[in-house]
Amino acid sequence: MNRTVNVVRMQLINKQTFVWVPLIVLGASFAMSIAIYAILNSSGLEGPFYGGGSQAPLWILLFVGISSLTLTFPFSQAMSVTRREFFFGTMLAAAMCAALLAAVFAIGGLIEEATNGWGINGYFFALDWVVEDGAPGAAFFYFVMAMLIFMLGFWSATVYKRSGALVLTLIWVGVGVLLLVAIWAITRFEVWGEVISSLVGLGAVGLAAWGLLLTLVLGGISYLTLRRTVP
Repeated sequence: MNRTVNVVRMQLINKQTFVWVPLIVLGASFAMSIAIYAILNSSGLEGPFYGGGSQAPLWILLFVGISSLTLTFPFSQAMSVTRREFFFGTMLAAAMCAALLAAVFAIGGLIEEATNGWGINGYFFALDWVVEDGAPGAAFFYFVMAMLIFMLGFWSATVYKRSGALVLTLIWVGVGVLLLVAIWAITRFEVWGEVISSLVGLGAVGLAAWGLLLTLVLGGISYLTLRRTVP
């Protein structure tokens, strides 16, 4: 356990990666979104105003997941850290970062609801479909999404280290083809209404539960791949 905690400390030596960069991106995206809402409000529009800026800090974690393996794993091996300790220590560091973002989003959503969208009916954190299950549900959703995106980056890096850029590229092309086939099938059989209804029925918490399952699957694959990865 002490060695796993040491991996967390190693990952957080450069706090910019796990802490400051996601928070800076979050703050900048929030400020720009509120500025846009204020401009729209001052022009006579009443809202409510919603945007996609809240995704920005989450997608930063994709690159955090990549760098946490490609930049730190070789160093950890030189320090005689086992691959198991490196994996679980890195996941713990990622969970801490995701929990911080989830707390910020949950608290920000409560403030927006209490202030009628910062007084201008503009919402950055409290997206309707995310907060419908309350602050705990929103926090769970954002935590899982942060971990899932981080794991996508970490998993991609393990494949790259194990098999190279060509295999990784082919895998992502294959994923793209599967998505395209799924879209074709849904359109061909005219079941978009049922698909959308099912997604709406799941709600944010239900989608997060499926996201958590996918995160665990990717984590298991990453762990098994990491055991065979050459630094």
